[in-house]
Amino acid sequence: MTAEPKVIPVAVTVNGVEHEFAEPLSVRELLERLELPCRGVALAVDGALFPKGRWDEPVGRGWQIEVLTAVQGG
Repeated sequence: MTAEPKVIPVAVTVNGVEHEFAEPLSVRELLERLELPCRGVALAVDGALFPKGRWDEPVGRGWQIEVLTAVQGG
């Protein structure tokens, strides 16, 4: 009898709201799943800019993600 591998949920905080996912996903998939825009935004992970070139990488457990949009003003 073979034991199935235990799936450990991925828990992250996005814009101050905690989310938990049953399976690993990329940053881009995370944005899509949460219905957040992938264009015209920047991301900060744990307070540091997260380049768009890395959005296909897996989301890390416990990440604090902020989705930032440009605001016009003067």
